[in-house]
Amino acid sequence: MSTRAVLEVIALGPEDAVAAQAGGADRLELVTDMAADGLTPPARTFAAIRAAVDIDLRVMLRLAGGFAAGDVGGLVRAAGEMRSAGADQFVLGFLGTDGGVDLAAVERIVAELDGCRWTFHRAIDRAADRDALRKQLADLPGLDTYLTAGSAAGVDDGLPTLHTEARRRGEPGYEQTLLVGGGLRLDHVPALLDTGIDAFHIGGAARPEGWAGPVSPSAVAEWRQTLDLGVPQPQPQPQY
Repeated sequence: MSTRAVLEVIALGPEDAVAAQAGGADRLELVTDMAADGLTPPARTFAAIRAAVDIDLRVMLRLAGGFAAGDVGGLVRAAGEMRSAGADQFVLGFLGTDGGVDLAAVERIVAELDGCRWTFHRAIDRAADRDALRKQLADLPGLDTYLTAGSAAGVDDGLPTLHTEARRRGEPGYEQTLLVGGGLRLDHVPALLDTGIDAFHIGGAARPEGWAGPVSPSAVAEWRQTLDLGVPQPQPQPQY
């Protein structure tokens, strides 16, 4: 029995969450401060979103821009606060100065998550060695997803890497879901689906007015329809 592709949408607050669910999102990534590419939201924001929607929520664990862990104790405390508020899915990922995974930081935070499912985010796209990173993380409890564009420059440049990694699904270090995001466009979708990729992540694409504007249910619905049908939908022509 086939299942539909997963559509994850970034949400900054309850209004975003309601709009994304109305448009057909399966899951939300909860963040604040997109100027820093997404940081941990307040626990009260998580609680308000959890009360507003009934789809899965993944909470970002990141206290500063960049890909260094920084205050690991603060990250552990933030994870504990979110767990106490009811969060049970997370997003995280940190690199050391050598471009390798900061395994010590990741392991400390994952221990606080106590088996919760989590995504290693786009830090993988800045890693010195993607394959080595995957193999170092392979046995960590709860890791079920990599959010990746295949390249630090975005999906356009990362397509060959995404196709290669999709074909390796099931090998040691490659059991996790590839969640594609980062410069993702509707016209990328058919080729990615053909490769077997079945999870997609959008942020700005759900906001026609930019990050200062709200999530648009119709924009999310267009992605939902494209994923369900497997082909981009024709764009309406302007009427003169």
